[in-house]
Amino acid sequence: MPTATETFFTELGKRGHEPLLRRVTGSIRFDIGSGRSVQRWVVDIDHGDITVSRRGRGGDCAVQTDTETFDRILEGHDSTMAAYLRGAIGAEGDPELLMLTQRLFSESAPVAAGRG
Repeated sequence: MPTATETFFTELGKRGHEPLLRRVTGSIRFDIGSGRSVQRWVVDIDHGDITVSRRGRGGDCAVQTDTETFDRILEGHDSTMAAYLRGAIGAEGDPELLMLTQRLFSESAPVAAGRG
């Protein structure tokens, strides 16, 4: 059974285009988990066109967080901004890119809440 993280990134990749991000171009690498249990995802955005891959490197912004924090964001119980400000999310490179794309997470809350 896929994890909440896997489901989120799979669904995000299926969107293809996100009109709210039409002015955003860049890539974000997400390293989610800890130790040997890190899942790596790269989200490329080109004027709202979204692609998701599992490539190992790259990203204009590299985000690190644990699975629990990321799940709370997906479920709508936390926000990327709040988690970043309290240090639960680390970001290297261009953290503004993470902030510009936080609406992607808020839109996932109904999907995440439906997974019991």
